[in-house]
Amino acid sequence: MLVYNYFWRTYDQQEIDWIEDREGQLHGYEFKWNPKKAPKAPRGWSKAYPDATFTVIHPGNYAEWLSA
Repeated sequence: MLVYNYFWRTYDQQEIDWIEDREGQLHGYEFKWNPKKAPKAPRGWSKAYPDATFTVIHPGNYAEWLSA
């Protein structure tokens, strides 16, 4: 499977650390060291890409993300 990787940021500084485009489906990932800080997807992302996923990656789930 071919996967394209991107970084996403708006002019007003909303951002997502890692974007994967897998077969036309977008998946956004935000990396946080502290698992208690669980941000929501930026409003601009949710509005522009309503069918995209958004996941926070932290020390408790990064191994699962790497092996997926």
